[in-house]
Amino acid sequence: MVLLDTLANACSAIMNAERLGKKECSIRPASKVIANVLSVLQKYGSIGEFRIMDDGRHDIIVVQLLGRITKLGVIKPRFPFKARDLEKWEKQYLPARDFGILVCSTPKGIMSHTEAKELNTGGRLLTFCY
Repeated sequence: MVLLDTLANACSAIMNAERLGKKECSIRPASKVIANVLSVLQKYGSIGEFRIMDDGRHDIIVVQLLGRITKLGVIKPRFPFKARDLEKWEKQYLPARDFGILVCSTPKGIMSHTEAKELNTGGRLLTFCY
């Protein structure tokens, strides 16, 4: 199996474990982008704690699941956005107003769309979660 997008594989592993009702999920290979996206999801209460473990070959991220995720997906292609256009992307990817989060990569780091609005910064969309 060829891994082309590690963030998409991480999101699908979390979604599959959530649907099966598991309490934790392991993600391999680990990357800084995945860890930063998970920290944003943890900040908003979608997932519990996560830890990065080393098994000798590569790092593994073990995520504690809380059963609060209905849908988690990657936005492909990674669309660029401006701060004033965020509402358009919210309407496209989130089911309702003020429900769910868009995780985006900005020059100030990986953050949610609400933080990007507050800082009035643009960037690229990475994932959505509700």
